[in-house]
Amino acid sequence: MSVFISIAAYCDPVLGFTLARARAAARRPQDLHFGILDQSPQPPAPSTLEGLAPARVSYQRIDPVFSRGPCWARALAMALYDGEDWFLQLDSHMDFEPGWDERLIAQARALAPGRKGVVLSAYPNAFVFEDGRPVVRAATGKVLAHVVKAGSAFAPDHPVLGFEARPVETDRPLPGFHLGAGCLFAPGRFALEFPYDPALYFHGEEQALAARLYTHGWDIFHVPGLPLRHLYNDGNSGVPPRPLHWDATHEAGRAQAWWQLEQRSRARLGALLAGEPLGVYGLGRERTLAQYAKWCGIDYARRTLGPQAFRPMAP
Repeated sequence: MSVFISIAAYCDPVLGFTLARARAAARRPQDLHFGILDQSPQPPAPSTLEGLAPARVSYQRIDPVFSRGPCWARALAMALYDGEDWFLQLDSHMDFEPGWDERLIAQARALAPGRKGVVLSAYPNAFVFEDGRPVVRAATGKVLAHVVKAGSAFAPDHPVLGFEARPVETDRPLPGFHLGAGCLFAPGRFALEFPYDPALYFHGEEQALAARLYTHGWDIFHVPGLPLRHLYNDGNSGVPPRPLHWDATHEAGRAQAWWQLEQRSRARLGALLAGEPLGVYGLGRERTLAQYAKWCGIDYARRTLGPQAFRPMAP
């Protein structure tokens, strides 16, 4: 079963590590197709991409001065999808457990019967570098479920919310009402049915995608023992912090400031959640946002949060 791995990297010194670890830890590297959108001043050494054989590689590079943000980059990376059976969207600073590909496929297959579509997602457990080697810093070996951050509330001028991962000590997959854009696994047709909206910038991208999935009848799950790890950019990773798209030094060479893109993105998210017609980027008709509000407590129409928005869903 072939797997397309969509990676949008931004000046990331860990990209080469991520690619090599994904290939080395896969049970069937010959069935992988890496789709890489690399926003960096220089391409990696030829050996970095050549070393991914027998996996297939589709690589594009854009100078970071021309970048328009994370969602725009994810849309370009997703466009490299070529009909693979499965779709995996990742950040460019990840680590992998042995057999990650077969494990994710088995978990998704087990949840698929009777459902229109399933997405496995999480904010994964962390890893750090110690003496140049990756070391796991796991919050749990079970489930990491998404909830609205404690104390969060809707702002008066936009619908963006903050979310966090909550450890749940269960061996059963949990339904999810939110997802992590940097760790998302789904059937390959996901790339065709839910093309990434390049008009979004960064904040709110996960809310937009969760709403689209729910209203189109797809289900999100947080699964136990997710075989992927994430290098968080928090100063404790063991490597220098990587630059971000909105860093002031990177902004200096651009004609359009990131804040303009962010403002446009917030308006776009508001339009989506108001049900405005956005074509392939819009809501579906299988379920409504009113049903979503009743289910998980996030009511976009009233801008209120029920108590269930702050706790994991029941199995």
